[in-house]
Amino acid sequence: MRRTERYPVEGANSLWHIYRTVPFFKVMKNFIVIQLGRYSPSLPLKNFLYRRFLRMKVGEQTSFALMVMPDVMFPERITIGENSIIGYNTTILAHEYLIDEYRIGDVIIGNRVLIGANSTILPGVHIGDGAIVSAATLVHQDVPAGSFVGGNPMKIIYTAEEMAARRHIHQEKTS
Repeated sequence: MRRTERYPVEGANSLWHIYRTVPFFKVMKNFIVIQLGRYSPSLPLKNFLYRRFLRMKVGEQTSFALMVMPDVMFPERITIGENSIIGYNTTILAHEYLIDEYRIGDVIIGNRVLIGANSTILPGVHIGDGAIVSAATLVHQDVPAGSFVGGNPMKIIYTAEEMAARRHIHQEKTS
């Protein structure tokens, strides 16, 4: 189960209530900063922009590929550990607006995590240290540390133990 805070709304769908949940000028500022980061080829500049202006927690030597889209409304609820890679065109959401409610949840991505291109990470998800997320994956639940996951919806392809065994076999073959 994802860890989200749920807020019911009445009348129009929850997106019509957007500026009761987040200030307009915050969204505008975040949008501009995110667009600068999405198109910038400089990894240190992206990390600076995201830490300084979006208040995201980004570990040292973490890399955001081109076109990564952090949450525009609640980027401060995203934490990414050290030496992780967020692949091309990945979307990291900390919110979701539904018909009768909106939900907000922290996204926590561990150290040495690889997120493949075109993936979507939903709010309230934790991705453990050393995990690998295959390209085009919908991450709708927690990812155990060291595991390899993929698909839409996401499934565990290899557990941490199976990944370790595969590495051991590969090392024996190359030795």
